[in-house]
Amino acid sequence: MNPIICGIDEAGRGPLAGPVVTSAVIFDKTLFIQGVKDSKKLSKNRRESLFDEILEKCYEYSIVAVDNLTIDDINILNSTMLGMEKCLKGINDKNMKIMIDGNYFVLKNKNHLKYNYETIVKGDDKIFAISCASILAKVTRDRIMEDFDEEFPWYNFKNNKGYPTKQHIEQIKKYGITRIHRKSFCKKFLE
Repeated sequence: MNPIICGIDEAGRGPLAGPVVTSAVIFDKTLFIQGVKDSKKLSKNRRESLFDEILEKCYEYSIVAVDNLTIDDINILNSTMLGMEKCLKGINDKNMKIMIDGNYFVLKNKNHLKYNYETIVKGDDKIFAISCASILAKVTRDRIMEDFDEEFPWYNFKNNKGYPTKQHIEQIKKYGITRIHRKSFCKKFLE
């Protein structure tokens, strides 16, 4: 069997509302899906179609959403690391090379030392498995925010996905925050 590669990425570190979503996806090293690249460089429709193809062709995957309450409690960086750790715990095959988008991967109690991993800056644009993880995380998070849009339509989550757009900030100032907003991110708009 060819060596397997686990790509890990996240979506949603910068928004004012909603979870941060982390994804890990495993492929046989020889597999390739045409059109896969950093999720931010793909149209919504292309991401959606690739999402289904990735799930169909991957060896294994794990997707974890860490909610806004946890983000407020332990901060966004620790929440992202928590999501990554939960993704890795959700993977059955532990004999893999892990490639993580970014330049940082540290877990509590030094648990990161038990993994064979490499961090890669802009890995979501360079490494196929990380690009796939980027797509899984982004599509999952976007779907979560579109669902929240039905509950909180005046915030326009279906379009802004919780990011700090001018309209979103104006709505926070006008209506306050919802149960899905990150209080630690919104304080400056409520003063």
